[in-house]
Amino acid sequence: MQVIQHALAGVVEFIPRVFGDARGAFFESFSDRLMREAGVVGNWVQDNQSKSARGVLRGLHFQRPPHAQAKLVRVAAGRALDVVVDIRRDSPTYGQHVAVELDASRYNMLYVPVGFAHGFASLEDDTLFLYKCTDYYQPSAEGGLRWDDPALGINWDLNNATVSDKDRILPLLADFDSPF
Repeated sequence: MQVIQHALAGVVEFIPRVFGDARGAFFESFSDRLMREAGVVGNWVQDNQSKSARGVLRGLHFQRPPHAQAKLVRVAAGRALDVVVDIRRDSPTYGQHVAVELDASRYNMLYVPVGFAHGFASLEDDTLFLYKCTDYYQPSAEGGLRWDDPALGINWDLNNATVSDKDRILPLLADFDSPF
C-alpha cells in the first residue's frame, strides 16, 4: 500500500495495491498494522455510509471532545472531493486545508485525525462515501465550519452545491472558538 503524508500533520492518504483480472478486483481496505506504521492509530468503533447525488456537499463537520472522532474515509462508488481543515488552535497550519479527490476506481483512502473539520463534495451521482470512526456519533458534540467561508479558500469546483440547512448556518472561521 502506498502511503502519502499530506502537508497538514497527521493527514495521511493510502492507495492500496489492487489485484484485478477478468472477474473484477480485490484490495485490502484496512490493515491495523500498516495504519500504525504510518502513524494512524485508532480504536475504530463505528462505520457510516452516505449516498449522494452529484453536487451534494456535506460538511465541514467534527465532534467536540470528549467525543472527538478520527475518521478513515473512502469512496466505494463514484468520486468525491474530500476536504480537511486544521482546527487545532496552537497548530502552525490552523485554518489551512488539504483537498484530495477520492475515487472508487483508485480505491484511495484518507485519514482525518482528531482536530480537523471534514467535508466532501460528490463529483458523480450515486457516490457512496464510507467513514470508519474512532468514536460513536454524539449529537450534542456536533460542530462545524461554513463550507463556503472565504477565509478558508476552498475551491470546491461546484456551480450550485446542494447543502443542508444545518450546514448553511455553521460559523465562519473568524467566529469560531476551537475546542481543540
